Amino acid sequence: MDNMIRQAVFDGCEASFDEAQVVLVGAGYDGTSSYRAGSRFGPQAIRAETLYSQETYSPYFEKDLLDLPIHDAGDIDLPIGDKQRALQLIADSASTLFEAQKLPCFIGGEHLISLPIIEQGIKHFPDLQIIQIDAHLDLMDSLFGDRLSHGTVMRRAYDTLNEPKCLYQLGIRSGSREEFDFAAKQTSFCKFTLDAIRTYAERIGNKPVYLTIDLDVFDPSLLPGTGTPEAGGIFFDAYIEFLTAITNLNIVACDVVELAPKIDPSGRSAIVASKALRELLMIL
Repeated sequence: MDNMIRQAVFDGCEASFDEAQVVLVGAGYDGTSSYRAGSRFGPQAIRAETLYSQETYSPYFEKDLLDLPIHDAGDIDLPIGDKQRALQLIADSASTLFEAQKLPCFIGGEHLISLPIIEQGIKHFPDLQIIQIDAHLDLMDSLFGDRLSHGTVMRRAYDTLNEPKCLYQLGIRSGSREEFDFAAKQTSFCKFTLDAIRTYAERIGNKPVYLTIDLDVFDPSLLPGTGTPEAGGIFFDAYIEFLTAITNLNIVACDVVELAPKIDPSGRSAIVASKALRELLMIL
């Protein structure tokens, strides 16, 4: 694909583009981060930890990355100082993958990278459903006067949806009163835990799903290297239960966002993020 930079290949993702069903793409943009920047380095850190610290086999799902049709396309060459250009390049990449009938899996970058992928997904799947696991609602209409921001991304995504109540938000434990009022009326949301996922999965059925995983859904004692950490998050066992509950859903695209590795000098945030991505790949 055009405008791609080849970085270290995600270990085990050896399928060619033509052979692959799932294509990994790095989108290291963090131009609207409002607290702690650095998620632009997330894709590189996740790849590095996967190469050097992660096995390719998942004992949770009894599968191996070596056996899965996954291709790592590298990172999009994004201009950090030009938001509109960066979003357009992400949209172009997503469009190419949807046209090729691939399942895009983007590695962020901040949460705003989800928006152009969702917009392209709706063009191909008009009844698209969105599942978001996150500490934050991200439903602000504007943040510091900006309507295109990591804090407004799910509000803008909601604006593009063609069905009511098909934004499912779980793990939520932060947001303004206005955001919670909006969610109570307009989305399906589960505060503090991921426990509602089986109910939501039954409701979704076989409709196409976009899955977005904001890594700040994890408790900061487990994953402190993120832009806006919030106490009271989930731990890895709850994440595996969540993935098990959505294994049979029709996931057509996904992302993993908001790892800011340089904030965490211990490196454990990148290790957890890498493992979270590995387990996600097992169910796609």
